[in-house]
Amino acid sequence: MPFHFALAPGGFKESLSARQAAEAMASGVRRVAPTATLDLIPLVDGGEGTAEALALATGGRLVHRAATGPVGEPVPTHFALLGTSGALGTRPTAVVEMAAVAGLSLVPADRRDPGATTTYGVGELIRAALETGVRRVIVGCGDSGTSDGGAGALQALGARLLDADGAELPPGGAALARLERIDPSGLDPRLAQTELLAACNPFNVLCGPSGVAGVFGPQKGATPAQVRSLAAALERWATVLARDLIHSRAAVDLRTGPGTGASGGLGAGLAALGTRLLPRFEVLLDHLDLDARLSRADLVLTAEGSLDRQTARGKVPAEVARRAKGFGKPVLALAGTLGEGAEETRATGIDAYRSILPAPLALSDALALAPRHLADATEHAVRMVLLGTRLPVRRQLTGAGSVGE
Repeated sequence: MPFHFALAPGGFKESLSARQAAEAMASGVRRVAPTATLDLIPLVDGGEGTAEALALATGGRLVHRAATGPVGEPVPTHFALLGTSGALGTRPTAVVEMAAVAGLSLVPADRRDPGATTTYGVGELIRAALETGVRRVIVGCGDSGTSDGGAGALQALGARLLDADGAELPPGGAALARLERIDPSGLDPRLAQTELLAACNPFNVLCGPSGVAGVFGPQKGATPAQVRSLAAALERWATVLARDLIHSRAAVDLRTGPGTGASGGLGAGLAALGTRLLPRFEVLLDHLDLDARLSRADLVLTAEGSLDRQTARGKVPAEVARRAKGFGKPVLALAGTLGEGAEETRATGIDAYRSILPAPLALSDALALAPRHLADATEHAVRMVLLGTRLPVRRQLTGAGSVGE
């Protein structure tokens, strides 16, 4: 029988969507095993590509809009209206992908100031989704360029964030240090009749030693001084949110509850509205029948932009490996970069891993050449696997005689 590969990558931030990554990997496999069975399973984690992937999986569609981007300027964006062919049920459902309107890729390199960027556009997209008549909204959290705790989203939904003089706060997380009170009287009344879900990484929390300011602020351009000021501002945000706004449906500690730090603290802001913060793979992957598809594979290949200590904390390769190991399947991971703690990913079920880079490269070159490098790295990895395997790999797979039995 032909060798069966499951190709289950996540996206490469600012470079490849999950679908593009799966297609690049498939190209690499076909160079070695042109008649192999390939199952392309691009996986989303709430970040870039989430709305499109869920629309495609459920027979839905994308709705295109313009909204406020992370630096306060209009950007073209979208949300999804899901169909009914997936496992998310028949209730009319929209998916708002925060990365599509407030993602890091939308923040110019010379304007990366997480104390100033805003999630205002996320709130605008939620309102646009409500206008279609849906009564369930899923917010995909990931790949954010913001650290405002979801303050901008709440302002777009009608909440007023006021300082000691009663003036409205400007955009950005830094301004939350001056927050005195929240006036919720203008919140969109449709929120109360809508089921709100957030697909987020449960390991991300708003405050404390592992709070988002310290863990993710530097990736978004924060200096050490800004990290300290943002951490204090988000502490203030959590305190005032809990006092003035927290919805009766919210049963979560806004400081350290699982997922409250998702997307620069957007999770906490949404939770105060009564949004259920759910592990992202619980919300996003079931419609793909992922377990059954992994169980049929001879080899599982996964990939993501970076493999490091954070991988085990809710990233795509770790989730794929965990599920594949339940069926005793070998797992190979490819990554744009191998960071500190990459070796620890073996504990998640990843049997082997490698970088896709053929040599040290400037970041701009690595991003631009990612499709080629991922295809090449997949080809090389599969050649090595087929060379050493004793699975039935025949002439038709390699085009150069049998390798193994």
